[in-house]
Amino acid sequence: MKDLCLGIESTAHTFSAGIIDFDGKVYSLINDIFIPEEGGLHPVLIREQHLNNFMHIINKALSEAKISIDKIKLIAFSQSPGLGPVLKIGAWVARMLSQILEIPIIGVNHCIAHIEIGRLICQIEDPLVLYTSGGNTIVSAFESERYQIFGETLDLAIGNMIDSFARDVGLQHPGGPKIEELASKSKNYIPLPYIVKGMDLSFSGLYTAAKYLLRSKDYDNKFNLNDVAYSLQETAFGMLTEVTERALAHTEKKEVLLTGGVAANQRLQSMIRNISTEHNARFEVVPPKFAGDNGVMIGWAGILRYKAEGGHTVSETIIKPKERMDKITIPWRF
Repeated sequence: MKDLCLGIESTAHTFSAGIIDFDGKVYSLINDIFIPEEGGLHPVLIREQHLNNFMHIINKALSEAKISIDKIKLIAFSQSPGLGPVLKIGAWVARMLSQILEIPIIGVNHCIAHIEIGRLICQIEDPLVLYTSGGNTIVSAFESERYQIFGETLDLAIGNMIDSFARDVGLQHPGGPKIEELASKSKNYIPLPYIVKGMDLSFSGLYTAAKYLLRSKDYDNKFNLNDVAYSLQETAFGMLTEVTERALAHTEKKEVLLTGGVAANQRLQSMIRNISTEHNARFEVVPPKFAGDNGVMIGWAGILRYKAEGGHTVSETIIKPKERMDKITIPWRF
């Protein structure tokens, strides 16, 4: 059997264990997702759920892979960025297993992991990446030994904004698929704030304006919830598409990759596919199983860095909740 890596993801609502070998073959992937009863993500409650369930999730991943824990030769964990109290759980579990099993450990940047699993799964070499999730909204590409950020959100991440709006109208988390369904029932566009600042985006004004529409005297008279959802989605995705297209024109990349939890949205896929076609670029979407937060992507990014640089010392495994992906060198792509 080839050398295997156990990847542990714990940046936000998901505790995930994935097992992948050094050639990129996936053996198992098990997720445990915190779903709030009300409100947004509460780090203390997420931390408690992860603490209660981490051993069960890891054992389930080993069982699905049909291996014992002693077959694992490398531990990778999400080191940055993310919610501090939640990142600590994954780091603690990874250190414990590394020391018990006496195997190397490697910390991984969550955002870089999203890109690398996309490159692996989609068999894509050098893409411009639109990464859209609950916690991040980034347009990035590899240049000058790093994944440079060409555009990003200045406030809310796109997934967070959509989920927040969904909660406001009484829809259970995750709200993205439910908003997509509502939006598909309308073509009545209501003008909303479209805020692109240079190559960066701001979603807070759009979110606030959409909430005001729900209390408008015209609500249920001239428009309904389907119309508001449609307008919110079209405006937000239009902003994402504009910034992605400008980055594509600047970088002249011939491949475009869409990843993150929001990548599952069919309307967003259609808009990014259209601009890719116009620029003669190949377009790929990471499958939902690997597009959202998952342990396999952490394992694969860990393998790539381990092959290039070796493992980390314990002192190098300190979590970095605010670390940016463009500050990290990518030695496996030099």
